Amino acid sequence: MEDFESLLASSAQAHGHLCPGQVIGVRMAMLGCALVGLDNPRSLPQLKKLIVYVEMDRCAADAVAHVTGVKLGRRSLKFMDYGIMAATFVNLETGRAFRVLSTEESRDLAALYAPEVVGKSAQQLEAYRRMPDEVLFRVQEVRVAIDPLDLPGPTRRKTACIRCGQIVRDGKEVHTPEGPLCVPCARGAYFTCVREVSVNEALKTGPSKILSSTAHRA
Repeated sequence: MEDFESLLASSAQAHGHLCPGQVIGVRMAMLGCALVGLDNPRSLPQLKKLIVYVEMDRCAADAVAHVTGVKLGRRSLKFMDYGIMAATFVNLETGRAFRVLSTEESRDLAALYAPEVVGKSAQQLEAYRRMPDEVLFRVQEVRVAIDPLDLPGPTRRKTACIRCGQIVRDGKEVHTPEGPLCVPCARGAYFTCVREVSVNEALKTGPSKILSSTAHRA
């Protein structure tokens, strides 16, 4: 694995800026990989041995993904929307898994580890570089039961929603007395005001007019 400063620089470039969350994410990923026995996770064959569950949609998540090479499209990156600054690293070959959590105490200790740095963000950024892993993180050895349908690889199952006809992959359908449903049909979705439009119509009308039209119809 590359050294910390090299990984931090490339991670910040990929993410778009350098911030305390990048430092935490890079160090979290380096520690997590070491704990599960992977020293070069972005290379084959180690690439296929690792699954990471991130529990936050913050800067640190991008850093974890960058260092480890896990990706949503490869099904090796799993997003658990917990709002917790933590990630769990699973070695698929050995089954060992460790959950690494950023401590709240580390924020309070930033002034102790970088007293000469002015400004909260700058001070945290430098302090998180200097803190020992034992101060910056808590570590939990855990067990993760991974459903075979959640493993990397080709689609293992496809099911049609009996209400809208949408194909649902990899066991994500909701089973009901009337039959399998997609999540939007069964539980509601993050979007509303559904109106089918052609690609040409959408391109010609423009997003603002489409939204105005659908809101009026609702």
